[in-house]
Amino acid sequence: MILSIESSCDDSSLALTEIKSKKLIWHKKISQEQEHSKFGGVVPELASRLHAVALPKLLEEIKEYLDTLKAIAVTTNPGLSVTLNEGVIMAKGVATFRGISIIPVNHLKAHIYSLFINKNTFFPLLVLLISGGHTMIIKAKNITDMEILATSLDDSIGEAFDKVAKMLGLGYPGGPIVEEKAKKGDEERFNFPIPLRNSPLLAFSLSGLKNAVRVEIEKLGGKENLTQEDICDICASFQKAVTIHLLQKTKKILKKEPIKDIALVGGVSANLYIREKLEQVLKTFNKRLLTPSLEFCSDNAAMVGRYGIDAFEKKIFVDPKNLKVFPTKKLKIGEKL
Repeated sequence: MILSIESSCDDSSLALTEIKSKKLIWHKKISQEQEHSKFGGVVPELASRLHAVALPKLLEEIKEYLDTLKAIAVTTNPGLSVTLNEGVIMAKGVATFRGISIIPVNHLKAHIYSLFINKNTFFPLLVLLISGGHTMIIKAKNITDMEILATSLDDSIGEAFDKVAKMLGLGYPGGPIVEEKAKKGDEERFNFPIPLRNSPLLAFSLSGLKNAVRVEIEKLGGKENLTQEDICDICASFQKAVTIHLLQKTKKILKKEPIKDIALVGGVSANLYIREKLEQVLKTFNKRLLTPSLEFCSDNAAMVGRYGIDAFEKKIFVDPKNLKVFPTKKLKIGEKL
């Protein structure tokens, strides 16, 4: 087995994946959403303390499997350093005690591997990764050759959904709430601007759109004076503008790249409106949409473990003494993951 650990943000998760069959044997996640919702977003120090409690509890549940472990895959970047360290501390302890290897895992690569849970790996792929921390398009040729073709200049799409939800007083996390409200709204009521609409730049930008929502809320007298109809219409119009923005930039890359398989991954890939609209566009390009199961869209150790299987086969290991987390940095176009 490979034990995998995910603690990059506010989800404590462990999984066991069988090396030979690539089968997910056990997976569990403890969410911190309730604890962070009162603050309207993730508080890093609180998240770290909650990981310190949750991860050992999860490990206790699978202690009978510890003798079967051949390696530990643990997320080392990107993410919050204080929360990543909780997973790394556990990985170092177990690996040192049992004398097994550690596989460092890039969280973004792990999201791509969410497509392959209980399945065989296949490349090449064009990947639209949309999550709470990232919005980017990646050209993935194999496990070690992944290049960023487009990325966000400011907010990620997940961050924009969360901030719009907060402006509307809807709570945290904002993505699922905004999507649900949008189902009851009129997406044509508010003509929010499409970011970078006339720009040839292959990039994403959500800050201006987010500000346009704020201005509209103020015009309506602030969130205290919004009706349910106002809230639903704002959510629907915002979601429409975000989706058009994503699709416009994606289409520019689709015209250049011959790759047939297009993947949508990351926490926001669970948004069924975005999935549907992207699939419609891909049909016009004669390309196929691939998505992970809804349960594996958000951060989870199962995707970390699935990456770990391929990394194990390629012997991508690090000595426990040298294992460390890497601070999140702004990724640039042309950069390799």
